Amino acid sequence: MSTTNRAEHKKAARNKTIDTTLSEGKMYLERCISVTEKQNNLSNVINKTILGNTPDVCSLLPEKSMDLIIADPPYNLTKSFNGTTFSKKKEADYEEYTRKWLSAIKPLLKENGSVYVCCDWESSLIIGRVLGEFFQVRNRITWQREKGRGAKANWKNGMEDIWFATNGDDYVFHLDAVKIRKKVLAPYRVNGKPKDWTETENGNYRDTCPSNFWDDITVPFWSMPENTAHPTQKPEKLIAKLVLASSSEGDVIFDPFLGSGTTSVVAKKLSRNYIGVEREARFCVWAEQRLEKATLQPQIQGYENGVFWERNAL
Repeated sequence: MSTTNRAEHKKAARNKTIDTTLSEGKMYLERCISVTEKQNNLSNVINKTILGNTPDVCSLLPEKSMDLIIADPPYNLTKSFNGTTFSKKKEADYEEYTRKWLSAIKPLLKENGSVYVCCDWESSLIIGRVLGEFFQVRNRITWQREKGRGAKANWKNGMEDIWFATNGDDYVFHLDAVKIRKKVLAPYRVNGKPKDWTETENGNYRDTCPSNFWDDITVPFWSMPENTAHPTQKPEKLIAKLVLASSSEGDVIFDPFLGSGTTSVVAKKLSRNYIGVEREARFCVWAEQRLEKATLQPQIQGYENGVFWERNAL
């Protein structure tokens, strides 16, 4: 878009969407790195955004160095990512594509590490099956996207999946870190005292164990500080649940399809280390821009005082 057109399409004051161009974000791109040689340790790549192709970069990173891997690969849809188009593949081809990148990340995960893979309902059928070739599949999370386009001859697709897998039976899972605070509408008492809920001046609540269906996620929109122009950006709250459940402070979180940087940003906000690989330079700019903002704005929408709140509860 030309300078004139950008001026004509000046964003509204409340529109916080990050859509910085490469020329505008030169300083952020300069913070990104390329990896062209084998790394014996993580000292040169820790807390960095790597501009490059995932299989190539993964082959140069040290084995068994990542505590948690969160992957959001292109779904098997025809979609443009900053001018680069991922074309819908035949099922066998997408399966081979999935097998290729899983082969690349497998050596990087520690023995007690975990991996989460995001997908839509259609790619989920393939990813879940192939994931089991490399890791022990533990669960499939389904989360409500809250919005989506209608369909004339089908049900509107308002859900996405996240597959949870581990390298073995010894793995990290912090249940108390991901409990959800829910309002108690019909409080039950025993001898006049609350049973399994807490009474406060601001209302009654119960901290409950999370299930594998999440209906408390808000997809980023134009007035939210975390929002970018990336076509498939994941919410920070969504990624925060994965990070808190399956890693500890100081751990290394790796994202082989970084996009606009949500995984790295959440890792930073939650006192973890991060490494992200992204092939589109403009998305790398947005990631670094968000990482800079995270220093001054460490909040995660929907997560406060160590508790995940129901959608629109805060």
